[in-house]
Amino acid sequence: MVLPRFLQVLPRLSLLLALLTGVGWSSMTLAADKVENGIPLRQIQTFSEVFSLIKSDYVDRASDKKLMEGAISGMVSALDPHSAYLTPKELKEMQSFTDGKFGGVGLEVAADHGVLRVIAPIDGTPAAKAGIQSGDLIVKIDGKAVQGLGLSAAVDRMRGKVGTTVDLTLLRPHEAKPITVKLTRAIIKVQSVRASLLAPGYGYLRISQFQDNTGVETRRAVERLERESGGRLKGLILDLRNNPGGVLGAGVETADTFLDRGLIVYTKGRAANSDMRFTAHGPDALHGAPLIVLINGGSASAAEIVTGALKDDGRALVMGSRSFGKGSVQTVIPLDDGGALKLTTALYYTPLGCSIQGEGIVPNVAIRPANAEQEALDQDLLRESELQGVLKAPAQCRAQKPQYTILEPTPPEAPKKEQAPNFSDKPDLKTDFTLREALEILQGKAVPVDVDGKTIPMVIPLPSVPSGGVRKLG
Repeated sequence: MVLPRFLQVLPRLSLLLALLTGVGWSSMTLAADKVENGIPLRQIQTFSEVFSLIKSDYVDRASDKKLMEGAISGMVSALDPHSAYLTPKELKEMQSFTDGKFGGVGLEVAADHGVLRVIAPIDGTPAAKAGIQSGDLIVKIDGKAVQGLGLSAAVDRMRGKVGTTVDLTLLRPHEAKPITVKLTRAIIKVQSVRASLLAPGYGYLRISQFQDNTGVETRRAVERLERESGGRLKGLILDLRNNPGGVLGAGVETADTFLDRGLIVYTKGRAANSDMRFTAHGPDALHGAPLIVLINGGSASAAEIVTGALKDDGRALVMGSRSFGKGSVQTVIPLDDGGALKLTTALYYTPLGCSIQGEGIVPNVAIRPANAEQEALDQDLLRESELQGVLKAPAQCRAQKPQYTILEPTPPEAPKKEQAPNFSDKPDLKTDFTLREALEILQGKAVPVDVDGKTIPMVIPLPSVPSGGVRKLG
């Protein structure tokens, strides 16, 4: 007699349940009809049945390891775009990324409806040099479709032996045809902090991503700029455009570089240990000198934490466009197999209680393309809120709007949007409109502000530090 498949899998189900709950076989059998401790017995039964069917009927043999890793990955990826199961190999690669040295092409990507979207290319990497832009959609890797491959597997395909090449097929908003880019893999050594003087007394500090040592390097860079200027700086521009984030602690240290006191960021989650508060200790390395922060749609995670802290405190004027909106905390939990579970455990909140998640940071001064086609391109850039399975957050700060708007002119000879600045080179005020306007605001000059469709020269007020030490805007 052939038993029905349901009866065939019952022993295996009982063993699986026993292993999951840590109780004995006999105890599990006695409790088979009960749901204790919130364990979904019916769903586990279905899982065991599917597992058994694959083992017996699938056209190719599938190893238990492959099936279980796939099941775990699927379970975790169903939560949100940033939770993931990391194999031992993937965990090692992630650790090398935060150390600032890893192999690959230099892209920060996110899963988006089965394919990959570029959050930002990393400064100075093959991807940045090839002109890959935030918002590009990666549809093929070496001619093979990305659809359904999964984030980890797709990233693995882009990595490889140094010196070898990989072809990426991209879809770019408002481009009629796919774009194919050939990249040569390299050891990615990321210089996260670069600094220079834009004009006498006015500094420029670019942070491409937040690594373990970024906070320390930021303070050193400010001190070096002050030595080069022969005294205290008159003002500083902190460029976080296309900064995909990185190490939380480095972001907190960076914000602390420009604050004497006050809250930097806090987190809230379900578990008690998920609620954290990070405060500034100072001293302000700029000694209260004016600060402007530049952001765009490629500014994410730790870059948004820094921006939110400096904006809410009134320490900095924020310029650019709304940031990406990645405001969730991932905790990496080691597993017995040598891998780890990267699990979203909390959400970030700025000092004034605004959630970054899905909303991003709204600049004080918006840089908006004057050309309708350019503005449409900007609107097509990927945001966290567009990712599949994105977490929703409280929307009490959703109504925030920029206080000022500056229209970015479109040269007659270049009707299409100019390519993003090459941040790996020294900043070029001639080609970087946003940077040029930021410097003029820092110098107290009038800039062309859009008021009800009319351009009016206006001096935009900067944050100031009165004698009492409490900062205010204007």
